[in-house]
Amino acid sequence: MNILFAASENSWGGFFDIIRSQLPQHHFKATGKFKIDSLEGIDVLIPTMTAVTKDILDGADRLKLIQQCGSGLEGVDIESAKIKNIPVCNVPTDISGNADSVAELGIYMMIGLSRNISAMAQNIANRKMGEPQGISLQGKTVGIIGLGGIGRALIRRLKTFDMRIMGIKQNNPAQAKKELDLAWAGTPDDMDVMLQESDYVILSLPLTAKSRDIIDARAISYMKKGVFIINLSRGGVINKEALDHALATGKIAGAGLDVFWEEPPDPDDKIFQYNVIATPHIAGSTDVSMQGIVKVVAENIRRLADNQTPLYSK
Repeated sequence: MNILFAASENSWGGFFDIIRSQLPQHHFKATGKFKIDSLEGIDVLIPTMTAVTKDILDGADRLKLIQQCGSGLEGVDIESAKIKNIPVCNVPTDISGNADSVAELGIYMMIGLSRNISAMAQNIANRKMGEPQGISLQGKTVGIIGLGGIGRALIRRLKTFDMRIMGIKQNNPAQAKKELDLAWAGTPDDMDVMLQESDYVILSLPLTAKSRDIIDARAISYMKKGVFIINLSRGGVINKEALDHALATGKIAGAGLDVFWEEPPDPDDKIFQYNVIATPHIAGSTDVSMQGIVKVVAENIRRLADNQTPLYSK
């Protein structure tokens, strides 16, 4: 089968070479960019961060599977794929090690912002010792928006820091509160309650029409002055103009961003002038998660070759 990887060969920690070595009987090709010129002759598409629109799908003459090498499918026109009877599958975060890897990066950002690592580097350069004084996570309140695999992985780890944990879940928050032993849980309609009490706000929810700009100027107005915000989701869940303004005024003391409104982001974007820890969309990219993702993707391609139903179809 012909398998198209819609990115450069060295993207995502060498995923292309690893999956190709697992399935040497198939022919793999990388686009070299986050763009698809044609799906003609392609049996399997691995879209990565590339948009898969109806127009792109209309050019597919033999496509049998769209298989994401991760969980995010917001760029794929799933309805158009269904009309063409093309399964669209992902790798759930909680079975691959991805959620755990993302959670680890989230905690790195929390600590880095709290301890002001940019000031640390500057003080070392200026031979200045004993500063800055940091902020401890202990005793603080963290509000997590999205209690799926990543949210749950965060909760398991944050409890060891003696933090008070609140959460937002689309459905049945009362059950999540009890199951995860949270101080409070509510739906997105109740989010203002959580924002008023949180010292840290972490986003770990999918990007949908409902979640786009879920953090906007109104939401920020409810937050404490000096709050830290960390986005492990997708850039579109935060309104960029509102975040820029909140960072400039000090309403938000710092932001951890693994995802952006356009990717790659402009390195000269003014947002990087503020107290921002930025990583290039690599929260889920670790040795552990890579093994789990490759395992699922390879299994689904094998299942397709054997005329079996692929796993985790949407």
